[in-house]
Amino acid sequence: MKFNIFVLFLFVSFSGFAQTSPIKPKKLVVINSYSQYLSSVKSNPNNELIEIKKAIPTIKLDIRYATKNNFMKQVMYGQARAFARKPVVESLKKVQSELNKKGLGLKIFDGYRPYAITVAFYKKASDKNFVANPKQGSKHNRGCAVDLTIINLKTGKEIPMPTPYDSFSAAAAANYPNVSAEVKKNRDFFISLMRKHKLNVLENEWWHYDFQGWQNYALMDIPFEKL
Repeated sequence: MKFNIFVLFLFVSFSGFAQTSPIKPKKLVVINSYSQYLSSVKSNPNNELIEIKKAIPTIKLDIRYATKNNFMKQVMYGQARAFARKPVVESLKKVQSELNKKGLGLKIFDGYRPYAITVAFYKKASDKNFVANPKQGSKHNRGCAVDLTIINLKTGKEIPMPTPYDSFSAAAAANYPNVSAEVKKNRDFFISLMRKHKLNVLENEWWHYDFQGWQNYALMDIPFEKL
């Protein structure tokens, strides 16, 4: 009798489990309404997308996606501008200040990236490991990621780093070992300085940094022309 009751219990338990609907993934929310964006800024000033060059005039720009000099081989941005959320820009100000004392400065390749551009990147990229999957969106879409390097202020030239920007090679990794002592010193200094100001390097891209707390910001698809 006890055995029969146990079997009945198992049958009911498994039947109930089998009838449970699978958990549906959360729908991706992307803000593409300018008025909605303005509303988010009103409720929290940190949501504002600040133009980096206006906030930090001494910073240099090399917005590759506004040219054909990028892995897509085509112009992706209608304007050569770079934006980031307010706290991200505040961190960049501190980094720039420290670098300037050493005769160095930042050069920005990319900041906030509209979601539609991420979709286009993913479709064309030969190596999907170097582009964000639109199913999750990118930290760039949240205004919480920057692609950048360090330049010598006297010469205006980039200091030696492992690879050029947007390289799809293994050497682009933040801990790639087979680099010269000078390059390792530059890369490690950059990573340490950025981390000090709440910006963490992406594992496979030495030039890409994510702001700590990026989870608090929504995905955006507002074009530069509206900002």
